[in-house]
Amino acid sequence: MSKEQVKAILDRVLTWPPERQEDAAKILMLMESQDHSVYRLTDEQVEEVRRRRSDSECATAHAR
Repeated sequence: MSKEQVKAILDRVLTWPPERQEDAAKILMLMESQDHSVYRLTDEQVEEVRRRRSDSECATAHAR
């Protein structure tokens, strides 16, 4: 996603009702705070999470 696309989305957020703007700001602040976490997954852990999520999504899809 380009910087221009991000700016366009953020500009649209400013047109939303105040409570929705606050929701968006909280989510972005949470994402930003996660970048400052001292905890990091190894590449192997990331792959394991992806595998398990994929397995879970497949199981859910087959259960329908």
